[in-house]
Amino acid sequence: MDFSNELKSRQKLVENVLTKYMPKSTSLYDQVVYNAMKYSLMSGGKRIRPILMLEAYKICGGNNVMDIEPFMAAMEMIHTYSLIHDDLPAMDDDDYRRGKLTCHKKYGEDVAVLAGDALLNTAFEIMLGACLKDNKVNTKHKLLASKEIATAAGVKGMIGGQVADVVQIETNIDVINYIHIHKTSAIIEASLTAGATLAHGSLQKVDIFRKIGNCIGLAFQIQDDMLDITSTTEELGKQVGSDNKNGKKTYVSIKGLEESRQIVNELIEKALDSLENFDNGNKEFLEEFILYLRSRKK
Repeated sequence: MDFSNELKSRQKLVENVLTKYMPKSTSLYDQVVYNAMKYSLMSGGKRIRPILMLEAYKICGGNNVMDIEPFMAAMEMIHTYSLIHDDLPAMDDDDYRRGKLTCHKKYGEDVAVLAGDALLNTAFEIMLGACLKDNKVNTKHKLLASKEIATAAGVKGMIGGQVADVVQIETNIDVINYIHIHKTSAIIEASLTAGATLAHGSLQKVDIFRKIGNCIGLAFQIQDDMLDITSTTEELGKQVGSDNKNGKKTYVSIKGLEESRQIVNELIEKALDSLENFDNGNKEFLEEFILYLRSRKK
């Protein structure tokens, strides 16, 4: 398998799905918010979450990609909304994202807030629309997948993690784990569990993917902590040193670079071990994708 070409193929698929589901303005009065939504949604990125959803779907026997396209689009819209809000002056106050001006720097804080809100709401419109289209059997699984995504995006997941990140009353490793698991892992977990659910995967398979997502998500965020110190603005596509600038404690500030790197490796190995529970040939790309995430530079 040529992993590089396979990855590009999947990323291209995601781009096409996003183009398909990105709503278009029908009025001059609201055009600016649609432009801001599209600017952030289509500004590149690795498209990790929809790709993970697709792979879990395939591994669990799903064979109609059109069935999960709305959920792939919704997940990436939710992720993009979180980035728009995360970059705001009230949060991390970043000027660049993926090598481009952040949404609020391009369109202003007011429009950026509304663009993030609009992407979140559009995600739920898309998922609910998909749930209303099919027979009762598919509807149940689509509703379950929607609930997985909604919970991960809400106060029990990403928002809860973001609140703890903003407040960060204490600075011990337990608090940082809470932030990472809720702010980052929850959405990555939901990408996998939603994909498995949409393929009518068993509860056991969904639970395995939940464990894989937890490991990948935590490793991913620890890597972000590391890259914030070791990378450059040009390579990372956003400002480095923002954690230090904002006075945030991270894995690196508490554990150091080497131990943080070791923890990432251990988490990735745990994810790969859990993936061994699936014995079909559809898991090869996901194995390579997990290894690719471990070695990412941005």
